[in-house]
Amino acid sequence: MTEDSAPRTVLVAEDESLIRMDLVELLTELGYEVVAQVGDGQAAVDQTRALRPDVVLMDVAMPVRDGLSAAEEIMSNDWAPVVMVTAFSQQDVVSRATDAGVLGFLVKPFSRADLAPAIEVALARWQQVRALEEQISGLRERSEAREVVEQAKRIIQDRMGLSEPEAFAWLRRAAMDGRVTLAEVSARVVSEG
Repeated sequence: MTEDSAPRTVLVAEDESLIRMDLVELLTELGYEVVAQVGDGQAAVDQTRALRPDVVLMDVAMPVRDGLSAAEEIMSNDWAPVVMVTAFSQQDVVSRATDAGVLGFLVKPFSRADLAPAIEVALARWQQVRALEEQISGLRERSEAREVVEQAKRIIQDRMGLSEPEAFAWLRRAAMDGRVTLAEVSARVVSEG
């Protein structure tokens, strides 16, 4: 964390109050802002939805709703990255955490030196995933726009008896004259049939 940036916000979900208090104290000492402390998985989901912390630290075994199903809901809704903090290091727990989309895993007992790197790696991975999703969305939109332009070119070719380059030039002129994008003109042509 840089000194001049706002502290990262953390939600702590741990059913054992002493461990929860220790985590909050450690996080505060490390410069994080704990925005909520909860003792069960459903409260973690509810508070994450409401507060949108930068990261959620969550125990696996909790009452009301276990941490893995809570993490899955949090991650599937893109509310925050989740770091599991647990005494369980069995492969099936790690696999379920991975399947839930969890971005970090700390096994108790862990040291103070383990906490910040786990959070920062989870946050970095979260940002990478968001950036990739934006790139995919942009590529999908461009691909859809190209398809609409191709459809419009075919319609213009059939309607006006133009060659493909002439139909494209017609669409480009119409876009410039109307001060709209080529995709917008093409969409109008396609919708008019």
